[in-house]
Amino acid sequence: MIKRRSKIAVFSIFMLALGVCRLFGQQEDGLDFTLDINSAVTPLPRIFRPSIDLSGRGAHRDASWPQGLAAQEVVDLWGKDIGFNGVYRMQYNLWEINQLAKDKDAQDKLLGNYENIMRKVTEAGGVIILDIFSTPAGLGQALDKKSPPWDFRAFKELIKNHMRNLSCVKRYNIWYEVWSAPDLDDFFLGRKQEYMNMYRAVAEAAEELSVENKIYIPVGGPSVSWWFQNLDSNTIVTAERSLIYELIKFCYHYHLPLDFISWHAYSSDPKAELENTLYKNNAIALMRDWLSYFGFDKNTSLIIDEWNYDSNANLLPERQERSYVAASYIPSRVKNMHKAGINYQTYYSLEDFRDNKEGVTRNTGAFSFDPEYSAYKGAPKAVYNAFRMLGLLGNSMFTSSLKPADEFAGVIATKSQDRIAVIFYNYIDTDVARNYLSRNIAGLNGAERKVLVNLVRSGKFEELMSRQADLTKMRLTKKLKTVLNKAQELNDLAAKHKSAPRAVNINIKNIKGDYLYQRYVIDKLCAAGCDFTPAEEKLLTVSDLHKEILTLEPYSVTMIIFTRQEKPVQQEASAAVTAEGSASAPGQTDNSTVSVKDKTAQE
Repeated sequence: MIKRRSKIAVFSIFMLALGVCRLFGQQEDGLDFTLDINSAVTPLPRIFRPSIDLSGRGAHRDASWPQGLAAQEVVDLWGKDIGFNGVYRMQYNLWEINQLAKDKDAQDKLLGNYENIMRKVTEAGGVIILDIFSTPAGLGQALDKKSPPWDFRAFKELIKNHMRNLSCVKRYNIWYEVWSAPDLDDFFLGRKQEYMNMYRAVAEAAEELSVENKIYIPVGGPSVSWWFQNLDSNTIVTAERSLIYELIKFCYHYHLPLDFISWHAYSSDPKAELENTLYKNNAIALMRDWLSYFGFDKNTSLIIDEWNYDSNANLLPERQERSYVAASYIPSRVKNMHKAGINYQTYYSLEDFRDNKEGVTRNTGAFSFDPEYSAYKGAPKAVYNAFRMLGLLGNSMFTSSLKPADEFAGVIATKSQDRIAVIFYNYIDTDVARNYLSRNIAGLNGAERKVLVNLVRSGKFEELMSRQADLTKMRLTKKLKTVLNKAQELNDLAAKHKSAPRAVNINIKNIKGDYLYQRYVIDKLCAAGCDFTPAEEKLLTVSDLHKEILTLEPYSVTMIIFTRQEKPVQQEASAAVTAEGSASAPGQTDNSTVSVKDKTAQE
């Protein structure tokens, strides 16, 4: 998926038509974080694992490498640094595969390159979402890979052959997704019924092979550009007209499997999944009600299969030279996805898009690259370090870390057998006023929505947010005034925090023994990208309580890790003296430390 409807674009379209674990108790502008390591935990939900769509650049000199896939060097580096135990999405380009039909060796090599990644993900315990996309030449109703097939029986057999090899013979852990963004003309040239027929062909193929081979082959979709979209451009006010609703109903009528539901969600709003609907519940709860009504499991997996920091532009400095902004957005958005009830997510994309025959240029990647070089020349952005932080989280999450009180700053606190790992993030949504309205607009009646449209068109909304206009003197309903007043408050709060750092007083309770403390940071000093190395390391001897004070810069992510040391801290200190020639003497308090490295001080 390259072109998309962002959350802001969707809004514009609509407008134009504590054990104790107390996280982020506030003290004026400062924050308190108190964690009892003996407090309750739950297995870390899979949504927090590093997961990504493996797409990139859109063109390669080697025809046997999937053209929509990121460079092999990037895929290999991700595997080395992070691994493949999350969820990974790949576009399975049937048109491209068919184009090599007359060159069997090249086609086998192309399929082998797909399979090498599938094998790595499966062996690591991860999941591949294989997006079935692009109709082969000769099978489409038009000579265009975006066309629906004219012969659905032939399409079904084609899909069945691929499924048989990948899922039944090779046993790769694949979930089959039917198409991408079928609601956008740039990606699908058919009608709703033709999409449904495609889905039916894929679902029946999976069902038949599942019975024959006694295995589970998941199928889902529709991977629309926003959860309430259909092929005729829809809004949240008529969510029941969405392609998701229609697909659920269609699968019910024809007794087809629907193992997961997927959609895209590009936005600058980290709380996008918490938007309310006319039915007085959020979008996720509404979809689960639809599933239940039509006899499907209410807990069917819901997947945001494409998302990124997005403000309705193909090229954004926040995804390139200021990519620390997008990096700070990642943990905030993922945490709110989990809060909303989303099961899985795949960030889009692994690599930027440039110099491809479609003329698409987008800097959505976790990696950039220089197309002028014949050999690979690319670099990780700051967002890549955010995924590396997620990969260092423990396998258990402190349950209270799901309940932050601050509007912009948040925390993800975890532990494993010998480590405590905590991520702090500080993402300030400068579009928070508009995003708040977008999440709550469905709760207004028709007349109130019209008034809001006029406020936006006239520029009065911006005057209200900057408090150049007096809301109390405007003739508005009580409900609309309440919504606008809250938007004002959020706008003021964002203005206050977007340029000022915040102190975090950290108290870790019931921690005893010798630990290596490491602190990793992503902030404006990291900018477009930086090495993933600790900004600070030190050895600790703790008898009950450890205290730290962190400074959270605007648009930053800080991760602290406590790793239990088997050797007495005095032995570690001696080693440090030998290596560096000198060391500070340990303090005599409960929090005595021996400094190993403080990169910040050195710089």
